[in-house]
Amino acid sequence: MKDLLEYIIKAIVTEPGAVKITEENGDDGLLIKLEVAPDDKGRVIGRQGRVAQALRTLLRVKAAKEETRVRLEIV
Repeated sequence: MKDLLEYIIKAIVTEPGAVKITEENGDDGLLIKLEVAPDDKGRVIGRQGRVAQALRTLLRVKAAKEETRVRLEIV
C-alpha cells in the first residue's frame, strides 16, 4: 500500500523529495502516516478534503482486497 500511496503523492506534490511515508501495524489494522512539505499540504488535502478523502478511499479498497483495515493520517 505504501508504494501505491507514494506513487500518487509524488505525482501531486511540487517537492517529491520531501515525501515521507511510514507504516505502523496495530490492533485495529494498518496506520499510514504521510508527511509532506508545508507548501504541499494543501495540495494533498485538497479543497474541502476531497483529495485526502479520495486517497483514503483508494487505500480502503486495496485493504479490503488484502482483508485488513487501513487508516491514513496526514501529518
